[in-house]
Amino acid sequence: MIGNLKPLEILLIVVVILLLFGAKKLPDMARSLGKSARILKSEAKAMKKDGSQEGQADAAAPDAQAPQSTTARTIQAAPGDVSSSRPVNEQNRTPQS
Repeated sequence: MIGNLKPLEILLIVVVILLLFGAKKLPDMARSLGKSARILKSEAKAMKKDGSQEGQADAAAPDAQAPQSTTARTIQAAPGDVSSSRPVNEQNRTPQS
């Protein structure tokens, strides 16, 4: 569907976006979108790493349970943005139905 757009239609869409959000807000929106993507990517890597470690521990000792870590993990923000990093408390997780 996007491949069917002509250059004039793309230009019209860009103009409408500029009118809706304004030229000053677009760089901020793009920056925050990039930060969110970086955080999501790092969390996905951490989840894969945690999953592979648990998988290896389960394969090595299926009867023994892995001890839970008592240290709190911290979600790291983008470099230079230290105000938005926050600790993550995983022990109070409740499954949602």
